[in-house]
Amino acid sequence: MKLTESQIQELYAFTRQHFVEHYDLQTELVDHLANDIEKQWQVQPKLTFEDAKNKAFKKFGIFGFMDAIEQKGKAMNKRYMRYMWTELKKWFELPQIITTIALFLLFYIAFSTVYIAPLALFFFGIITVWCTYKGIQLNKQFRRRKEVSNKKWMLEELIFKQAGSTMFVFMSQLFNVYKIPDNYGDNTYFLVLFSLAFTIIALVNYISLEVIPSKAEKLINETYPEFSL
Repeated sequence: MKLTESQIQELYAFTRQHFVEHYDLQTELVDHLANDIEKQWQVQPKLTFEDAKNKAFKKFGIFGFMDAIEQKGKAMNKRYMRYMWTELKKWFELPQIITTIALFLLFYIAFSTVYIAPLALFFFGIITVWCTYKGIQLNKQFRRRKEVSNKKWMLEELIFKQAGSTMFVFMSQLFNVYKIPDNYGDNTYFLVLFSLAFTIIALVNYISLEVIPSKAEKLINETYPEFSL
């Protein structure tokens, strides 16, 4: 005995009612529930769809789908960080390493002057303004994509919405950026590390807000080939 199309759609609605927002996880859970229900019917052919569905759901425990949501979120975060790390490594290989070195030297030379504090705030401001602008753009893109597909994918949301979180982490360090140079500005090792930190921060923000979103379609299709987005 197999589930009908309408029953499959009921399972999708059921997952949404239990706070599963992302279509990729909904599909995994629907497949799991459907298989469980069909196995129950093999043993109890007269069992109603509703009873079989509730029995299948109870096997997820008292927290329902929350554990599945958490596990899927961790898996997608790991995948996203792998993309980030892969792209970051490219900036330390030819030919991108030339740009990385030039960026580092720009920061180092600027921070070696007596104007280290105002220059640090200047660079900080440029990066923050750019990140804010890109973050707003990506959020608009994400909303448009959702309107077109009427579905939300976990990796897609990470690519278009989590990217902006790096900017907020960066902004939270505003006070340190202003005060630290006053205490360590004449230390060569500090200047090297400070310049390197600014270089890495600039690269990470560029990768998360520009490079990875530009490859979103490719990455999403690789992750969900069965859906051919």
